[in-house]
Amino acid sequence: MILVADSGSSKTDWLLTVSDQETRSFLTAGLNPYFLTEKEIARIILEQAPDMVALAAEISEIYFFGAGCSSPDRHEIVSNALSTHFNKAYISVDSDLLGCAYATCGHEKGICCVLGTGSNISFFDGEDIYDGQHGLGFVLGDEGSGTWFGKKLITDFLYGNMPYDISQQFDKAYHLNKEIVIKNVYQKPNANTYLASFSKFVSEIKATEYGHSMLVDGLVEFIETNIKSYPEYHKYKCHFVGSIAYSFSEELVSLCHLHGVKTGKIIKHPINDLMAFILKRNEMATEE
Repeated sequence: MILVADSGSSKTDWLLTVSDQETRSFLTAGLNPYFLTEKEIARIILEQAPDMVALAAEISEIYFFGAGCSSPDRHEIVSNALSTHFNKAYISVDSDLLGCAYATCGHEKGICCVLGTGSNISFFDGEDIYDGQHGLGFVLGDEGSGTWFGKKLITDFLYGNMPYDISQQFDKAYHLNKEIVIKNVYQKPNANTYLASFSKFVSEIKATEYGHSMLVDGLVEFIETNIKSYPEYHKYKCHFVGSIAYSFSEELVSLCHLHGVKTGKIIKHPINDLMAFILKRNEMATEE
């Protein structure tokens, strides 16, 4: 059996090949090694996907693509956590950007963007990704992400910068005050996922002038800060994965066109495309 994982900061999608015709899906919390220790990752997997762990003896290969898995030391944290339960399997850990590239570009060159809880970008040359200076995280970066929109909504609400009717709607939905926000952002773990949880409110207000303006500002900031930083961005298709890209795909495509960016695939959950790529690659390797 082959197990593939696509992990963001909010959740992890797992897909297991049971046979040529059958797969099983599992879902756990996000497993970002910047925010979780090896033991915490191992515990989450066991507690949230016990049926998957029960199949450990039958799983021969694991391919994990995750947010925060951009360096060897972070790879090791996740790999060791997986080895706790799957000690007989070959384990490969790579960044979510490489997973994005495999799911969207396949073996072709292109620009790969993640727009979900956080945001990131890389150039894929058909084999490897080149990260550049992007991916600064939710404190310094994450332009156009769920976290970016969440921060904007919360600060506008607390500063009194929201239109009155939208402010009332937001208050009714979330019952926020300064103390609650400070506690969740500065005293509790996973501040990024907390902030991103408010981004779904943008869907409710995007038809308003305030909501539309915020949506455009966030997406344009991502395009200008990240995509257009590549001198030859106009030569390649730009692919997107993630909930924000998918939820606002119409606006994203329109703004990309306006900025001379050629859009390719826009996928909410790349796990099925990732599995298809892995299986095809393994099949080609066997034939060789």
